[in-house]
Amino acid sequence: MSTQERRRYPRSPAPPNLFIAWQIGMKQGVSRLGSLALGGLYIRTASPPPPESMLRVLVETPTGDLRARVMVRRVVPKDGMGVEFIAMTQEDRARLVQLLRRMAA
Repeated sequence: MSTQERRRYPRSPAPPNLFIAWQIGMKQGVSRLGSLALGGLYIRTASPPPPESMLRVLVETPTGDLRARVMVRRVVPKDGMGVEFIAMTQEDRARLVQLLRRMAA
């Protein structure tokens, strides 16, 4: 079964100007978003943390800041990481839905 077949939500390519700030422990980074979906994100970074790492993330969107806790599910060395949303407020979930709708329009 391919990764795409296992996904609950379709991924959308992120706009080129969309960045994400992420933090794991004392390590912080700012990266480009590769894609996003209701279930998670792909974050482009040359040095991703290992799978099962928990991160805090912040995305500045046109509809407001989106904050969440995510878990690294897949690592592509020297390219990035696929993360799954673990926790976010209802307001942040609403901002994510608005962003995905804007991108689809």
